[in-house]
Amino acid sequence: MSTTTVLTSDRPPIEPSHQLETFRYDNTIVRLFLIATTAWGIIGMLVGLIAALQLVYPALSFELPFLTFGRIRPLHTNAVIFAFVGNGIFAGVYYSLQRLCKTRMFSDTLSRINFWGWQLIILSAVLTLPLGITTSKEYAELEWPIDIAITLLWVVFGWNMFATILKRRERHLYVAIWFYIATFVTVAVLHIVNSFELPIAMFKSYSWYAGVQDALVQWWYGHNAVAFFLTTPYLGLMYYFVPKAANRPVYSYRLSIIHFWALIFIYIWAGPHHLLYNTLPNWAQSLGVVFSIMLIAPSWGGMLNGLLTLRGAWDRVREDAVLKFMVVAITCYGMATFEGPMLSLKNVNGIAHFTDWIVAHVHVGGLGWNGFLTFGMLYYLIPRLYQTKLYSRKLANAHFWLGTMGIIFYALPMYWAGFTQSLMWKEFTQEGLLAYPNFLETVEQIRPMYMLRAGGGALYIIGALIMAYNLIKTAYRGTFQREETAQAMPLTKNYQSPKNEHWHRKLFEHRPVLLLVGSLIVILIGGLVELIPTFLVESNVPTISSVQPYTPLELQGRDLYIREGCNNCHSQMVRPFRSETERYGEYAKAGEFVYDHPFLWGSKRTGPDLLRVGGKYPDSWHYHHMYDPESMSPGSIMPPYPWLLEDDLDASNTEDKINAMRTLGVPYEPGYETQALADLNKQSAEIVASLKASGVEVSPEKEIVALIAYLQRLGTDIQVKN
Repeated sequence: MSTTTVLTSDRPPIEPSHQLETFRYDNTIVRLFLIATTAWGIIGMLVGLIAALQLVYPALSFELPFLTFGRIRPLHTNAVIFAFVGNGIFAGVYYSLQRLCKTRMFSDTLSRINFWGWQLIILSAVLTLPLGITTSKEYAELEWPIDIAITLLWVVFGWNMFATILKRRERHLYVAIWFYIATFVTVAVLHIVNSFELPIAMFKSYSWYAGVQDALVQWWYGHNAVAFFLTTPYLGLMYYFVPKAANRPVYSYRLSIIHFWALIFIYIWAGPHHLLYNTLPNWAQSLGVVFSIMLIAPSWGGMLNGLLTLRGAWDRVREDAVLKFMVVAITCYGMATFEGPMLSLKNVNGIAHFTDWIVAHVHVGGLGWNGFLTFGMLYYLIPRLYQTKLYSRKLANAHFWLGTMGIIFYALPMYWAGFTQSLMWKEFTQEGLLAYPNFLETVEQIRPMYMLRAGGGALYIIGALIMAYNLIKTAYRGTFQREETAQAMPLTKNYQSPKNEHWHRKLFEHRPVLLLVGSLIVILIGGLVELIPTFLVESNVPTISSVQPYTPLELQGRDLYIREGCNNCHSQMVRPFRSETERYGEYAKAGEFVYDHPFLWGSKRTGPDLLRVGGKYPDSWHYHHMYDPESMSPGSIMPPYPWLLEDDLDASNTEDKINAMRTLGVPYEPGYETQALADLNKQSAEIVASLKASGVEVSPEKEIVALIAYLQRLGTDIQVKN
């Protein structure tokens, strides 16, 4: 490969000029996605900053339902993943794919449908998540109509991408395209499998899976959403933009082959490491650990391939902001992909899980790898699209240092908070008692860390705002090139591979369909091996005879719990550690969750675990706690929920919910739906009477009554340790 291009060619040198075909690259679609990337990125980061500040100043929710942490936290994650990174992926793919294939995108119409459809999906998330319309499944919170729209838009993207590859004028498929193809096929599989839901209304559904199976499917999806939405497409962008920006070829062709196939094969197995020490079968947990450790090799192979591509160009890193961002991005990728396997070790996971250590880990990857590579791509593309130089190199360098300091001031306090949480949760006195039995002692200790984290986020956002200004000024000083003229020879029909051609190039790099099928087979192996036995072998989820379906009122209360995003701060999974059983009660059993559609185990303990909260406090305690958390728990950072005391419960869909649960396998008696509303009213009256005895007057129709019923049910189906 020459030192001035990222491409190789199998064809002989260009012969007479009349053989060349003239065509035009579509830059308009690239610009649209770049604008969306910048705008949604700033919006998503600002929502994250608000959420971070709410953990220091809970009053910032202003007692408005759509501003509570439980509702805007999934809005933040969806905005930065699917709006910021998602638009960045499309921008990079639409720019690089045309040039790698030496052809215009297959269809301008499909490109526009992809763009406007994706923005509508993002807008639907902005409208529904703050309203509490959510499935509760992490990174997959959007309800079933939006899931269908995502599927259709992903097909449009894949159709346009693959049709472009098939009509290419460059026979060789460059490594970036391998990652684009693997991304398309794997995200399609993950989204479809994880989105199996039973709708009961326009914006309400229940997961087809329950309990342990639902948790396994969700984290098979959740981990691989990180792998195949936040990692593999960005590796493709790395393999294109780093060599282009450095004007150097990729360091090693053979290393890129090993990196690609090993990464997509191993990554898909690693999801169970999110579920260590819980009720997932031990064999599945062990598989997750083993393959997570193996991930270090291909991940670092890719990192080294990226960094070593800069050999001979390191002197330019001092001056070139694009290369600065990309070098730090690749470095953060290496740090995150080393830390991830380390966190999958059971002894480390037992310390880190449910703590802010995981938040730090995720944001090193998100802010460093995805954020900085996106910034580098924006600084590379905008001047070229507008045929001018960057408005201000000084502003770009200021953005780089603000962003770098933002990452440091975000991550270090979260690591400190995570270590503090784990140490305090697990510490015992010499007498064998919990040293910090009150969960809020930990919360008070780490609030300064939350403030520092918010400061780091603010620095990062200021840098992004400077970038936006710099890019706008760059655009104003240049002229946008809507279409870029290029020339290339068409592919010859009777191509003969050279005898000494590398086997991988001969087998896959000239055959995109075979590459797609091969990628599909490789990613399906791990998923099928982990999922099928968990569903088919009954011993993986032993049943418990005392576990009964939720009553109609409890089921309604559970849906309120989901609506308010309580699982964003509270887990429902007591692990078999002495520190947890002493604090919360008996450790969790797989059979407890067989009727949970969806599972609500959570992934973070901003507040205490609630699996055994049933019967721990009187009904009046929960009533006052939801109205004014600090009245019951001084120092709490939980926001108040006064609307639960004011709004009437919509019980009109009770029969539909019972019917849906029966369809999903919950053993309600045939015809019980006709009696469900009467049972709901009866249990409501009992709770109202209990509250009245404690001096609390409330109407039985209020939502708080249903939520109390659900909370008081938690953990009561099995004997709780006193």
